[in-house]
Amino acid sequence: MAIIDVIKYDGSPDVFAWKHPENELGTWTQLIVNQSQQAILFKDGRALDMFGPGRHTLSTANIPILNRLVNLPFGGKSPFAAEVWYVNQVSALDVKWGTANPIQVQDPKYNIIVPVRAFGQMGIKIADSRKFLIKLVGTLPEFNQANMVNYFRGLIIMNINSMLSSYLIHRKVSVLEINAYIAEISRHFADTIASAFEEFGIELINLYIHNVNLPEEDPSVIRLREALARKAEMDIIGYTYQQERSFDTLEGAAKNEGSMQSDIMGAGLGMGMGVGLGGSFSSEMSQMSKVMATTETPAVRICKHCSHPNQEHSSFCSKCGNSFAEKSATTGCNNCGHALQKGTKFCPNCGDKYHACPSCGADNADNALACVQCHEPMPSPCPKCNHMNSGQTKFCGNCGSGLSLKCSQCQHEVKPGQKFCLDCGNNLQDGGQA
Repeated sequence: MAIIDVIKYDGSPDVFAWKHPENELGTWTQLIVNQSQQAILFKDGRALDMFGPGRHTLSTANIPILNRLVNLPFGGKSPFAAEVWYVNQVSALDVKWGTANPIQVQDPKYNIIVPVRAFGQMGIKIADSRKFLIKLVGTLPEFNQANMVNYFRGLIIMNINSMLSSYLIHRKVSVLEINAYIAEISRHFADTIASAFEEFGIELINLYIHNVNLPEEDPSVIRLREALARKAEMDIIGYTYQQERSFDTLEGAAKNEGSMQSDIMGAGLGMGMGVGLGGSFSSEMSQMSKVMATTETPAVRICKHCSHPNQEHSSFCSKCGNSFAEKSATTGCNNCGHALQKGTKFCPNCGDKYHACPSCGADNADNALACVQCHEPMPSPCPKCNHMNSGQTKFCGNCGSGLSLKCSQCQHEVKPGQKFCLDCGNNLQDGGQA
């Protein structure tokens, strides 16, 4: 084998380490090292001298360790067997990485297991050539970016899995919102794995996570996106999932003509339009509750006053505050004292409007703040949106405005429009409200 006279390397910039294919050298051999390169001479598996940029002649003057190993005579040109490694110290800023398989992560916001993929790019530089060759390269003839990514993929995947999981759990951030925090996660990720690269003589210049996404074809991702789209539609229209199920049940029963469900739902809708059903309605409602329970659909109670569907055991309508108490007993008209049936709208004797107390059914004046019989607070309109609210309500069910005020003298709760405090008689019209 011919003895090599000149050794140099002008290869691809994505190669981090390259071994010269020939190992028969002589003391007259010229070793050329380019800028951003380092050359290391190996003899019998041991790393000897390191050469920086420039032209170097392999002689006993600059490789005294080699002279002791091969016992070369002073000034001789004897050949010897050795290996020359070139290490590229250029900063490589385009080393791309990614998760080969999706990582299974539990979304803390929706409590569903979803697969997550992460992709990014990092910049590295060989800081310690000797440590890099001894610990990482070994006997490979060449070490490039592909080898680098393959060697460190396990380290990257392990840390990105742990970091994404802990970040989602502690920050309570959904996987669908994780890209808003990419910059912060990238910094934490780089700080975590920088020490691992330093053990192999590699300096981590930067690390970026470009994207964290979900596989569109995964069944769990499809279900999650469909549920979120449905929820957004409900929020826009203005109803809940329970209300939608109730509407679907009513519609399905109405289409099934001749069935018991159709008769029951027809009766419920008829009551919502003001049609009296007599004493048979209570038994039908009981049957409807059983049917609804077997079909896993919540039972509803239709308000006679506004036709709003309510939960089965509601005592008052959640929309208008109307009482669901029995309307069979009589009460006296507050204007003329004539007996009138609870549930009627006007007194048959004087024509005064029947303003019923939700608790006891007693007739009260239109502007009454408390019932004349049971002294419970009467329903009152919201001063902001005029929505009727029950007497015990402190915030409007329509606009959320506060309904409760306090007397400035005794701090007793008063209603909007009340003229005098019921506790101390303070005149509220003269600034006596707080």
